[in-house]
Amino acid sequence: MFETTITDGVLQARRPHTDWLSTGVDGGRQHADAAYNVTVPTGWEKTDLRAYIDRRVADAGFDADGPALLTGVEQRHARRAALDPVEAIVTAGLSNPATLPPRDSIDTSTPTPESGDAECNADHGHPGTINIIVGTSRALPPAALASLLASVVEAKTATLARRTGFTGTTSDAVIVGSDPDGEPTRFVGSATAVGNAARACVRDGLTAALDARYQNEEHPESVGDADHGIETTATATVSTPR
Repeated sequence: MFETTITDGVLQARRPHTDWLSTGVDGGRQHADAAYNVTVPTGWEKTDLRAYIDRRVADAGFDADGPALLTGVEQRHARRAALDPVEAIVTAGLSNPATLPPRDSIDTSTPTPESGDAECNADHGHPGTINIIVGTSRALPPAALASLLASVVEAKTATLARRTGFTGTTSDAVIVGSDPDGEPTRFVGSATAVGNAARACVRDGLTAALDARYQNEEHPESVGDADHGIETTATATVSTPR
């Protein structure tokens, strides 16, 4: 699916004439020849993200446009997994984990941060982040591409929760892509060839990426042990629809 090249902290996943859907910087739908995962340096502060990405991609010698993700994880820790018509490329860091405890375990008498507070958003410019780029050689309509993205997030959450107890990080991002010239495929649920393969690729790629990143050190065991992070202790008002 992808021709991958890593130069100066920029990973290019090249696949000409691909339909992409991204949750990253300037995300949404895009038709382009590549997708990128860009490592930012320690101490990096937010700037004009699009301009920063364009400069890093150009400085690395790449000239193809495409969606991009940012991470604090070095690209030497990236791992790829392939199965049937799907391939996944993953980097994974846990410096800013997120967790979602059961409602019945939350002390509702304790005030929780407002959603706009820095403590709640916990976005510190160079987080570890779990970044996933998934592509399929099948041609997917827009709804199926969105469904594939949802399946990737589900597989990421299930894998990470089992491995670490976290549901993600505060800045996870996903790019999914399909080949518009491939075999038309309308559905990509978990029981389909594409959906099943995507789930396996994300599980195995994420597991390998975590093993690579934390080969010589331990990942945080809780949000409190991490540099940054969030435990969602807010509770919603629940009612019957009318």
